[in-house]
Amino acid sequence: MLGHLEGGGRVILLEPKPLLTKAAKMPGLDGRKMSKSYGNTISLRDSPTKVEYSINTMPTDPARVRRNDPGDPQKCPVWKFHEIYSSDEVKAWVAEGCTNAGIGCLECKRHVVDAVLNELYIIQQRASEFNAQPELIRTIVSEGCEAAREAARWTLDEVRHALFLNHR
Repeated sequence: MLGHLEGGGRVILLEPKPLLTKAAKMPGLDGRKMSKSYGNTISLRDSPTKVEYSINTMPTDPARVRRNDPGDPQKCPVWKFHEIYSSDEVKAWVAEGCTNAGIGCLECKRHVVDAVLNELYIIQQRASEFNAQPELIRTIVSEGCEAAREAARWTLDEVRHALFLNHR
């Protein structure tokens, strides 16, 4: 095991493990990987109109050219958004409606638009509250810096002790 000290029974500098969400990589609004440099992202400060337009113009399953063509949700970039934002019932409805051409792509995207807008609303409300209190932000940053400094100090002390560098 990396970071384990022989005979000491302590683990120092344990190798970090990834903490991934349900969808570790989201597609961008153009179907490629989401990247600010590609300009295919949804910004936390985007207006509801821009978010709705962006999602509604996302590409979908290329095999689904017309409304009555059956599709495959697994081939549609919008499906990744459903995996994150939609309930099991909505996902079942989308999968059924898409594969049987019972719903159109805009109907499918409506649920994603609503869910993203709900999440952004909460974030934007909180951001506006913080923007109105710049001193609170300074306090939070200052306290966070001190907590990080203390954690780093403790880690360095542990590493020095493990390497027998206790010269303080």
